[in-house]
Amino acid sequence: MNLHEALAQIAEIRQQVARTETFRGYRSTPVAFSGMLAILAAGLQAWWIDDPLASMAQYLTLWISAAAFSLVVTGVAMVLYCRRSDSPLSVPSAKLAVEQFTPSLLAGVALTWAIVARASEAIWMLPGLWSVVFALGIFASYRLLPKPTFLVGVYYLLAGVCCLAIAQGPHALSPWAMAIPFGLGQLFAAAVLYWTLERPHGD
Repeated sequence: MNLHEALAQIAEIRQQVARTETFRGYRSTPVAFSGMLAILAAGLQAWWIDDPLASMAQYLTLWISAAAFSLVVTGVAMVLYCRRSDSPLSVPSAKLAVEQFTPSLLAGVALTWAIVARASEAIWMLPGLWSVVFALGIFASYRLLPKPTFLVGVYYLLAGVCCLAIAQGPHALSPWAMAIPFGLGQLFAAAVLYWTLERPHGD
């Protein structure tokens, strides 16, 4: 066996071990921040956008900006955690977590473009679809996370379905359709992360 093959096998072993480890790079503080940001954005929408269906540019700018800012904050926190961690598996686990969640983000972007550009009559469905897609991302990566994270995915899925069933007609694109799934959902996720990974334990 040459050196190249040995290094490749070591990398593969690390990848396999990383799949069995609980990833600690998602921290409760940035996740809670994203939840508070969603609630703040919902309040801003209620104050700034009287009719979201007639002001789609403003609506999309608001929520895409909030989502992008949340991703940046979460990504920075993850990078800082990996730099400070003594575990050799922190970086492989972080890469695996990103790989597992990224398809749902790309699906959300593609759905948004398709609906806005080609199916404007279905724009009211966006909040519910975003929540369902986010739930799928959690389900894809929850095996790296504490087991109660599965309940967070269930919450997002149910919230998205409820949005699709209720938030239409006069309630289409209501600020509540984003504040309840993403505001409360991220606070729920932050509580799970803190309780399972970060809280101090007694002797």
